[in-house]
Amino acid sequence: MSLLGRRVPPRPSSQGDDVRGGLARYVVAATLARTADGGAVVAIVLLVATSGAPGWLAGLLGACITAPHLLGPLVARCLDTARDGRTVIALACMAHGATLAAAVLLYPVTWSAITGVLLVASGLVGPLLTGGISSRLPAIAKPERSSQRRAQGWDVATYGIGGTIGPSLVAAVSAWSSPAMAALILAAATFVAAAAIRLLPYSPPAAAASDVPQPGRTLVMMFTTGPLRRTLYMTVVVALSVAVLPITAVASTDDLAVEPAAAGILAAVYGLGGLAGSAGVMLRPMRADADRLMTWLAAAVGITLAGAAFAGSFPAALMTYALAGIMNSCFFAATLAARSEYAPPEARGQVFVWVGALKITAGSAGTALAGAAVAHATQLPLFLAVAIITAVVGASVMDRGASAKI
Repeated sequence: MSLLGRRVPPRPSSQGDDVRGGLARYVVAATLARTADGGAVVAIVLLVATSGAPGWLAGLLGACITAPHLLGPLVARCLDTARDGRTVIALACMAHGATLAAAVLLYPVTWSAITGVLLVASGLVGPLLTGGISSRLPAIAKPERSSQRRAQGWDVATYGIGGTIGPSLVAAVSAWSSPAMAALILAAATFVAAAAIRLLPYSPPAAAASDVPQPGRTLVMMFTTGPLRRTLYMTVVVALSVAVLPITAVASTDDLAVEPAAAGILAAVYGLGGLAGSAGVMLRPMRADADRLMTWLAAAVGITLAGAAFAGSFPAALMTYALAGIMNSCFFAATLAARSEYAPPEARGQVFVWVGALKITAGSAGTALAGAAVAHATQLPLFLAVAIITAVVGASVMDRGASAKI
């Protein structure tokens, strides 16, 4: 409060003195939220499976919490219109946790349809815990490109940590207690994340609510803006491609002359590679233009997938899976940079959520593609992934050249 009794609005974080503290709070909030988001589907599937219900019901209820991510952009406009975006994301975290907890507690005593509706509600706000939180990052880090890129490395790490800790926590707590207890712990984590988000530095809305486009107009704008268009289709294709790795890892253990359990080691090495890649971006931020970086790094991901397809031994497979994780993290950081640098301020939140929602959908499609293709040949999913990455890399080069001539 000032001497005149008027409230002094907080300064944007880019002008504040607590950038490091703001980034630290961001990492805590993002990790907790993404741990809950990443582990929820595993907890639900285990809960249903251990209750003696049929497998199809476990899959259906699991899909109820993942499929609504595609609808996330329809609720993302409030991020750009709200007077304080922190409030929107904090409420989304609490809604995610409350509906997840309610679904778990009601599952044994009510119809499965009610559980499904609650899980759909939980999944609908899921994109605000992923892309929505990321949209706050440009206002937290210093405005210099190196500081922004370093912060994006931290953001990539929170995705990797959350995606690893979430399922691992569910597995550990389920073995010790029950899947229901694991889900309730994840739900509690979202409330802690909400509190941490409210402690992030304030940044004012970038535009008046009347100037913020509707979701459909935002998507059209992304398709008609060269760098954002390339961000969108390269993110989707790379997400679809790397999603084949877990399926291929399981199927290739016979070819690599190792036990089936070794597939878990390949998956873990890929995850550790991802964390190493994000650490590399933090220590040595990428300085090149984000648009071109995405093309180069997508090509690098394709090369590592080709290496995994041709790996004839387990040590070679370990190396290529680790390299794939490193390159995918660097590519992800480049897409975050592109979203931050090329999205118009009045639609930045929607751009982040649109790309994030389509990325999750593409990952699910990649897993389904791998499951269908691996039955014909063990390495076929990887060869298909390399082919589509090669095609999209070529398309991005021609797209950029055509845009430069206009």
